[in-house]
Amino acid sequence: MVQLGLLITNRHRLLSVAALLDVFESVNNFYEKANEPAFFNINLLSQDPQPENYYGSYEMKSIHSSPQMDLILVPAFGAGDLAVSITNNKMFIPWLWKQHQNGAEIASFCTGAFLLAAAGLLNGKEATTHIDSAQALASNFPEVIMKSDAVVTDDRGIYTSGGATSSFHLMLYLIRQRCGKDLTLKTAKMFAIDMDREQQTYFGTFAPKQNHGDGLVNMAQQKIEKEYQEGSTIETLIQDIPASRRNVVRRFKQAIGVTPIEYLQRTRIEAAKKLLAQTDQSVLEVMLNSGYNDLKSFRQLFKKSTGVTPKEYRDKFNIARLDSGSRMARI
Repeated sequence: MVQLGLLITNRHRLLSVAALLDVFESVNNFYEKANEPAFFNINLLSQDPQPENYYGSYEMKSIHSSPQMDLILVPAFGAGDLAVSITNNKMFIPWLWKQHQNGAEIASFCTGAFLLAAAGLLNGKEATTHIDSAQALASNFPEVIMKSDAVVTDDRGIYTSGGATSSFHLMLYLIRQRCGKDLTLKTAKMFAIDMDREQQTYFGTFAPKQNHGDGLVNMAQQKIEKEYQEGSTIETLIQDIPASRRNVVRRFKQAIGVTPIEYLQRTRIEAAKKLLAQTDQSVLEVMLNSGYNDLKSFRQLFKKSTGVTPKEYRDKFNIARLDSGSRMARI
């Protein structure tokens, strides 16, 4: 029986823990219905549970008295300051290190990767997280090999997943490793999980920092966001900023994490995504209204940024088409 430890971290996302329990309990049920013993012995672990402290039907256990685990699951953190979440869970770090050194594999889900990164367990390893948190993980933990578009990573006994429903893909990956393909397919069907997701880039939203405290960078941001549709080069857009180009680039990168050129491109692509999702404009019109003037180049940049073509993005996310599909489903 596999000893599975699910960390009940401070500030964890309830939905993340619920999904993890539901999936691994379901796997055990499949075994029990086949008159076989449960495959996973599920342990819910916290830093210092009170006596007779329960989480649902599970009695909480302390990491300080827990046995050696085979597999440890770190759920996503809830909304809020991730630095605070890490600080509130620092007691887990030495325990995670010891467990891993003794052979435990560790899987984090969505923003749970920040705890593994803070522990140094992701240093020199590939990792992913929620697409909108990837830049923060990369900038705060530069020794992590960031794979922001990946749905799942597997690097020497450490696993990570992308955001939200990507967590199910990591669960299926772990189940397939241990229980085989047939049971994995059974689980995927039970939870209606599409198994062909290869990347999560198109779920991302460009939401750059505005409260970094650098007035010159704010000035450049406002200039780009106001005039990105005009098709100007970044040199033209920032020529009135009272600083040298080199100084603007340096301060921009330091404050936001991307260069002015990257900021311009991502602002334009974000505008194109919004038009594709909310209007019936043609791809040509979307291109022109986003500040581009070469259709081939636009398609290439869009796919590089999102992982899909403009048409594929519209098919996935256009509000009018989704509404139409919903009406058809009701009919």
